[in-house]
Order: sequence, then C-alpha cells, then structure tokens
Amino acid sequence: MADKEGKYNIKAAALMLGIQPGTLRAWERRYQMIAPVRNEAGHRLYTEEHIKILKWLIKKVNQGFTISQAISLLGHNQSQMDSEALNLKQDNPLIGMIDSLYEALIHFEHERINEIINKMFSFFTMEKVIIDIFSQILKKIEDNFRDGNILPAQKYFSSSLIKDRISFILHSCPINLQQNKAVCINWSDERDNTELLMFTFYLRKRGIQVINIGKVSSEDENDQIMDLIHPDLVIICCEIPDELKEVLLLVDHLSVNYKDLIVGVGGKSIAAMKPFDKSQYSSNILGQTINEWEMWLLERMVF
Repeated sequence: MADKEGKYNIKAAALMLGIQPGTLRAWERRYQMIAPVRNEAGHRLYTEEHIKILKWLIKKVNQGFTISQAISLLGHNQSQMDSEALNLKQDNPLIGMIDSLYEALIHFEHERINEIINKMFSFFTMEKVIIDIFSQILKKIEDNFRDGNILPAQKYFSSSLIKDRISFILHSCPINLQQNKAVCINWSDERDNTELLMFTFYLRKRGIQVINIGKVSSEDENDQIMDLIHPDLVIICCEIPDELKEVLLLVDHLSVNYKDLIVGVGGKSIAAMKPFDKSQYSSNILGQTINEWEMWLLERMVF
C-alpha cells in the first residue's frame, strides 16, 4: 500500500530522476503514462510506484530509445523486454549490419542493400533506423570519401540511395493539415544537408506539415514567407560557423515580430557558438540527438 501513497513533489521527483521538472510535466501532458496524486493545494505528488516506472523509462531512454518508444514498451511484459534487450545488446547485430550495408553500398550490390535495410527495419523501429543508423552510414560514407578511401561515384551512389530511401518514407508519413506547420530553412544552402533531412523526418512522423526552403536573402523575404505560410514553427539549420551571426539576427527578428512563433536552430555551427550566445539562445538550440529534439519540442508545442 505504501507504493501507492504520494510522497514526492515534482522537484524532489525530478531530482531523484535526474531530469528537469519541465521535462517531467511535458512527458505527463503528452503521454499520460502516470497520474500523480494531488494534495489539497493541487500540487503533484509522486508515489514509489511512479518513481519506479519513471526510472525504468529513463533507463530505456539512456539505452537509445525515445521516450515515446520507451512508453510503448510498458504495454509488454517487462522481464521479457529486458531479456530481449539484453540478448540484442550481447549479439550486437547493429555494428555488423552497418558494416555490411556500407560494403554493399560501395560495391553497388542492389539486392544485398535491400536485404540488409529490410533486416534493419525488422530489428529496429523506423526512427531508430532512419535517424540513428542511416546517420551513421551517411557519416561513414562522408568520412571515407574525405580520406580518399572511396571514389566520387561510390559516394554519390551510396549517399543518394540512402537519402532517396529516407525521402520515400518521409513522403509516406501522414500529415494532419489542421494542426502544426513548420518551415525549415537550410541556411548553408546545401541540398543534401543530412541533419535537416533527419529532422524533417522527425517532424513528419509527428504529423507536422514541413515546408523546406533554402536560405532567405533578407528580412523582407522572410516576412513574405511568414505571411504566406503562417507557420507555427521555424527551424534554421546552419552548417557553417561564419554564417551563424546572420542566423542569430534572423532569430532575433522572428522573436520580436512573431511572438507566438517557435524558433529552433540546429546544425554543425552550434558547436562553434560562443558561450555568451549559447546562453542567450539556449531556448532556441535544438540539440543533436532524437531525445534532445523530443524534449525541445515537447516543452514548446502541444500536439
């Protein structure tokens, strides 16, 4: 019976779990995976059972699952899930599959490529394959091309095939035209920006309509786009550090002139951001992993 008694307020629970109270509230609001009891003042109180469930979810997130994937696992037998996860980790098929797919790609082996990709989708979730595994493949292709280990033709074929596969899946994702709309700006004007492609898929999987555009040349052009599309969300991807100053000026302009607009910034240039700018624009920085994207989005949007 003691497990059912509310003991911990949200600050205490968050401290025990190692997450922010805002993150915990966002999880509850979206997923309703637990129902904290309320005291007379209406404040949340968490039971020992709640803490046990939340610790298990955070363990799964730390193993590489998204919070939504971890919550979906709660409907299964936990001992069986842990056994399957342990066996998967011990056998570690992922590394072998990544290496096999890379070899098949650079040797133009269509039948083998499709066989390995289909096997990946049978082992892992769609998000895991596209956002995590395909990202590793694309990085491996880029690194080996840069180091002179593969020819331009091998790079072009391999990258194009993977990105075409992502684009096909992306366009098959359902869209709720009555809900949120996002504009994605590719500031560095690179058509094959991998991170932006992955984030576009991530948004589409959540029913958000995504409109990808190139670099905007002026505030006036930006304002025309905003008035034409009326987005709820603007994502700016900047790969080149020298262009970051322009991007942050646009963030300032959007924040001042479109009060209800949610603005996010991503891309490799974030790593080169000055500490002062990181602090000032901390609420706009997307992060680099799917879990960071999910937390950023959950705390800002209602689905």
